[in-house]
Amino acid sequence: QVQLVESGGGLVQAGGSLRLSCVASGRYFSVNAMGWYRQAPGKQREMVAHISSGGITDYADSVKGRFTISVDNAKNTVYLQMSSLKPEDTAVYYCRPLTGVAFSWGQGTQVTVSS
Repeated sequence: QVQLVESGGGLVQAGGSLRLSCVASGRYFSVNAMGWYRQAPGKQREMVAHISSGGITDYADSVKGRFTISVDNAKNTVYLQMSSLKPEDTAVYYCRPLTGVAFSWGQGTQVTVSS
């Protein structure tokens, strides 16, 4: 089963930037198609960004133009570069593989954006 460890969150003022990282580990597993999700208090978990094995990206409308997803295969790591952050981006951020492989959700990383 793939294990995921997210990091890089923190407290930032509106308009600021953060880069989240997610390291994936598992026998024979390599990051290719991955996604970032987030869950705000009292809300359901929602998709933020996806990247396919071919490098095609997809973003939620609310983050388009502000967030960028990327992968480093050598480090088995997926990143989420976030800029122009808004208070409504406040949430716990999680990553997950998109290939159907068995995985466990990580603990997530908290992002808090102050106004």
